[in-house]
Amino acid sequence: MNAPTIDRIETCLVDLPTIRPHKLSVATMHGQTLMLVKLYCSDGIAGIGEGTTIAGMAYGPESPESMKLAIDAYLAPAMIGKDATRIEALMAYLGKLVKVNHFSKSALETALLDAQGKRLGVPMSELLGGRRRERLPIAWTLASGDTAKDIDEAEQMLEMRRHRIFKLKIGAKELDADIEHVAQIKRAMGRRASVRVDVNMAWSETQAARAIPALAEAGCELIEQPVASPAALARLTRRFPVALMADEIIQGPQSAFDIARNDGADVFAIKIEQCGGLFAAQRVAAIADAAGIELYGGTMLEGAFSTIASAHLFASFADLQWGTELFGPLLITEEILTEPLDYSDFGLTVPDGPGLGIELDEAKVRRFTRDGSTQVTRPAR
Repeated sequence: MNAPTIDRIETCLVDLPTIRPHKLSVATMHGQTLMLVKLYCSDGIAGIGEGTTIAGMAYGPESPESMKLAIDAYLAPAMIGKDATRIEALMAYLGKLVKVNHFSKSALETALLDAQGKRLGVPMSELLGGRRRERLPIAWTLASGDTAKDIDEAEQMLEMRRHRIFKLKIGAKELDADIEHVAQIKRAMGRRASVRVDVNMAWSETQAARAIPALAEAGCELIEQPVASPAALARLTRRFPVALMADEIIQGPQSAFDIARNDGADVFAIKIEQCGGLFAAQRVAAIADAAGIELYGGTMLEGAFSTIASAHLFASFADLQWGTELFGPLLITEEILTEPLDYSDFGLTVPDGPGLGIELDEAKVRRFTRDGSTQVTRPAR
């Protein structure tokens, strides 16, 4: 029997409003743009993937617009007519044709896995080794930049039983102001919630060395990417007992290996897009596990499709010591699925339907789709 091949690939940009501005050290987000890719196969099966960034190109070298261009002009034409079931072989082939572009490749790999799961009638987690948990703990990021507002928001989340892990975005203000911001929120939360911070590489090593003990004293239990330099992060990891997490400097398995070899972090934030796809992220997690580095399920504030792809992967990890922050869909005001995701009792339920286990509401998403959707198809014979 002939294997199903890829007939057509479509991309579009979807601009969605968010519940509030999201303030990071590098930029402030006022909305979120999803790059959706739809992959159609010769057996009638279709899969969906997503590419999303934080704060456009202020965070990294890819944007939703650049992802769309890379797929339309380079990746999609190379995929047409190829075997849709040999996913890792196809992704290795694309890796030779197009360097880096991790987010674009992650979106395509997600679409391929979604289609394969539907083809076989199994959840995506079964294609990744099988799930070990049905639900994932979900952190919520407090990023209004206003202490009183952040405390009120955290109280609402606790009352709704939606989140009891809070990550604070800091690094844009003076050091003492950031430390006091964290201390006030932790005092308000007490033992009811965990408080962590994400600096997004905003500090120098000297600033971090001054801030880390004060943050630990305030009750902060995890500090994410305080500095940009892997060498500086490694030195800070050796100096202080509070857990330090690598995020932006993890750009796939090779970088993960280099960090692990140098005892460069206590925790790895695993992000499927930043790693270059689910299989690459799986290898990063294996490197961390072998090195005794703990795991955290990270996010690029994705919409539902990359969020649930990540959830399927994280559900397969043997250990997920620091939980996840797969809250991206909750930041978006518009529901684009036919059935909303199940966020309840401080966690997210991993869908058990075939593939991703979710379905796009085409009518709803059409309202927010930017003009200029593109389709790449098999040439007429």
